[in-house]
Amino acid sequence: MNNTATQSEIKVTENAAKQIHQIKEENNIPKEHGLRVGVKGGGCSGLTYQLGFDGEIKDGDTIIEDKGAKLIVDGKSLFYLLGTELDFSGGLNGKGFVFNNPNATKTCGCGESFGV
Repeated sequence: MNNTATQSEIKVTENAAKQIHQIKEENNIPKEHGLRVGVKGGGCSGLTYQLGFDGEIKDGDTIIEDKGAKLIVDGKSLFYLLGTELDFSGGLNGKGFVFNNPNATKTCGCGESFGV
């Protein structure tokens, strides 16, 4: 069973939405594909974020649409990502997607892993 989440579960900033659309366009990724956002064990803080475009919706996935961006999140990952804001930074400290996750009690210096 697939679920549709409300925006309040995971939010996407304008910068992140623009970047998602730009990456899809530049790489000829089909419009119906969503950005799969996930969490897996690993990294220096215990859990790492995963991002990748996917056209397959699996049982237990939740679909989140915010600012025209479609996110696909599996049930286990959604537990760790509730309340998270997905942003995109193009600043001097590095370019890439940034997870502003209120559930993270510790993060590593690079921001790619976290612990709860």
